[in-house]
Amino acid sequence: MKSKTTAAFLTFFLGGIGIHKFYLGQSIQGIFYLLFCWTFIPAILAFFQFFGLLFMSDHAFNVKYNNGF
Repeated sequence: MKSKTTAAFLTFFLGGIGIHKFYLGQSIQGIFYLLFCWTFIPAILAFFQFFGLLFMSDHAFNVKYNNGF
């Protein structure tokens, strides 16, 4: 079971290198974040994803990342 709070913290602090993508089971996207971290584009994307996770309801998070649990 993935935690929305943990995902948000990982996105905020380590989102620039894609750690949150690996945590959420999106390994391919995580690899792209690692490959392009020197451009700071993943950091900008992670900033917006942080707010997306923050404002996402628990139900929507569970449906998307925990297979509906």
